[in-house]
Amino acid sequence: MKEILTKAIKKVTLELIYEVVDERTKSILEVVNEIRRRQEEDFRYLNNKIDTQVGQLRQEMGQLRQEMGREIGELRQEIGQLRQEITQLNQKIDTQIAQLNQKIDSQIAQLNQRIDTVIQLLIDLKK
Repeated sequence: MKEILTKAIKKVTLELIYEVVDERTKSILEVVNEIRRRQEEDFRYLNNKIDTQVGQLRQEMGQLRQEMGREIGELRQEIGQLRQEITQLNQKIDTQIAQLNQKIDSQIAQLNQRIDTVIQLLIDLKK
C-alpha cells in the first residue's frame, strides 16, 4: 500500500510539475512572441526611418550638386572675364612696348646722326 501511495503521490506531483512547467512555458513563449513582435515593429520603424533619411540625404545631395553646378558655371564665367581682361592688358602692354621701342629707335637714330656729325666734324678738323 505504501508503494501505491508513493507512486500516486509521485504521479500527482509529476502532473502538478508538468502543469506548472506547461503554464510557465506558455508564459515564456508569450513573452518571447511579444518580444519578437516588438522587435519586428522596431525593425520596420528603423528601416522606414533609414529609408526616409536616405531619401533626405539624396535630396540634399541633389541640391548640393545643383548649387555646385551653378557655382562652377559662375566661376567659369568669371574666369572667362578675367581672361578677356588679361588679353586686353596684354594688348595694352604690347602697344606700350611697341611705342617705347619706337621712341628708343628714334632716339638711337638721332644719337647715331649726332655721332656721325661729330665724327664728320672731327675728320674735317684733322684735315
